[in-house]
Amino acid sequence: MTVQLQKLTRHFIPTDFFLYTWQDIEPYFTTLQNATIDSLEQLEQWLMQASEVQAVVSEDACWRQIRMTCDTTNEELEKSYTYFCTDIQPPIAAAADALNKKLMSCPFTQQLDADKYHIYLRAVQKDIDLFNEKNIALQSEESVLAQQFGSISSKMTITVQEQEYTLQQAVKFLMQSNRELRKEVYDKISTRRLQDKKELNILFDKLLALRHQIAVNAGFDNYRDYKFKELGRFDYTVKECEQFHEAVKEYIIPLCEKIYDEKRKKLGLAALHGYDVEAEPEGIVPLTPFADGKDLTTKSINVFDKLGPFFGDCLRTMQSMQHLDLDSRKGKAPGGYNCPLAETGVPFIFMNAASTADDVVTMMHEGGHAIHSFVCHDLQLSAFKEYPMEMAELASMSMELFSMEYWNEFYTSTDELQRAKAEELERVLTILPWIATIDKFQHWLYTNVGHTIAQRNEKWMEILKEFSVKNIDYSGYEEYRANFWQKQLHLFEVPFYYIEYGIAQLGAIGMWMQYKNNPKQAIENYLAALSLGNTKDLKTLYTTAGIEFDFGKERIKTLSAFVNTEMENLL
Repeated sequence: MTVQLQKLTRHFIPTDFFLYTWQDIEPYFTTLQNATIDSLEQLEQWLMQASEVQAVVSEDACWRQIRMTCDTTNEELEKSYTYFCTDIQPPIAAAADALNKKLMSCPFTQQLDADKYHIYLRAVQKDIDLFNEKNIALQSEESVLAQQFGSISSKMTITVQEQEYTLQQAVKFLMQSNRELRKEVYDKISTRRLQDKKELNILFDKLLALRHQIAVNAGFDNYRDYKFKELGRFDYTVKECEQFHEAVKEYIIPLCEKIYDEKRKKLGLAALHGYDVEAEPEGIVPLTPFADGKDLTTKSINVFDKLGPFFGDCLRTMQSMQHLDLDSRKGKAPGGYNCPLAETGVPFIFMNAASTADDVVTMMHEGGHAIHSFVCHDLQLSAFKEYPMEMAELASMSMELFSMEYWNEFYTSTDELQRAKAEELERVLTILPWIATIDKFQHWLYTNVGHTIAQRNEKWMEILKEFSVKNIDYSGYEEYRANFWQKQLHLFEVPFYYIEYGIAQLGAIGMWMQYKNNPKQAIENYLAALSLGNTKDLKTLYTTAGIEFDFGKERIKTLSAFVNTEMENLL
């Protein structure tokens, strides 16, 4: 059985329309701009037409990016995406600003149902406030430059035991009990990453300069303050982010040190090194929960079926439409994502699976994003479906923890299942210092304009040490560590999108606490919150989910203690 999701019916743009050039879509923007709006009813009809145009453009852009990331070696796919960024998106940006102003100046806008349209209109006004014609070309250039990170990273491979592996595939060797092999692979990965450090620094400097100029053009002193507004962070400020950083240092890092000390003891080592962190003790085989992408899909569907038939049907629909590209391969961009498709409604999952336990978590994570896409599809306007990232990541991270109850689909023995659950809970905690590191680093990057590469690496090391546990020895890898930030895709492609993972991780722990007490109610609350899309503020969305929107010290203390207790119960 598959979810019968109806592709949006076009009423304004012809069914056979395809977006090749700006000139193809321009007449529809012109019609909207010249439309006479004489009543509330006409305004709502106009909004539906504008939403249809937005959906058509969005889905076209998404497919161009999906195809390019699936095969970065195909120059035509790269050209197609670049053409959209340089020749289609810029005039659309100017036309969209004109429509925004038409909407906000319309006398009937004030008569729209505030409960339904408040969040949307708030975002429209924010876009008007930020728009500057000088930034159109700069933002186009930024989009093209940012994608170069994927092209550079996708070419990174190493040879292990006479076979070539992507860096994502090679990670499995770091889980082996053979310490010499682990060190050999760790050395090769670090050496390979450093080969491109100059190229990545040059690319990043260009992005920093562009982003700063965009912020200045929009009337801001720095890109951080500009980006906070652009991301629509109406519900928290820089101050709350800084409080999160401090709370992680106080409550999370001690638990992480405890985790790594236990790891050291299990491995029988006097000191834990960077190449030991993922390792299994002698005689313990690393978890291999699936054979390939096809097997991963089948088992994931079975897990989702047990959570609820609707969840399994969503993945089944994606499988039938070939909206899954899961296996890692050379020439494929790094990372993983779920890409919503505004018209079709059935999203696309992209990842780099290499048959590891981490890949199971990634699939559950992206599957949670996919569920979010499905349940929002019937919302009236495309903008209603553009949910905030703090909510998007709550959907995905909650799914990781909900799904653990049914991971016996991947792990047939009780021992393996317990190990997998323990690793997931360790990950829930150990990811938080990294989130704090990346977030604090970004605050520094964009408020210290004109810094040198040496200053950047020095500051990175200062922040990295601040959030690093004291019981892992990285001696001998100083240069690799100083450039370690270059592995983080978000810094290049989606700046400031990272604290959301921390906020949502805490929310997901709260969702899991709720699930353990009452699974049926937790799932109902989860779906109720997700189905609201972007029609409510973050605090209301989290309240609907049955949890608090709170990432302060006391909340972090409570949630981390709960996870620690659950981990101890697995031992």
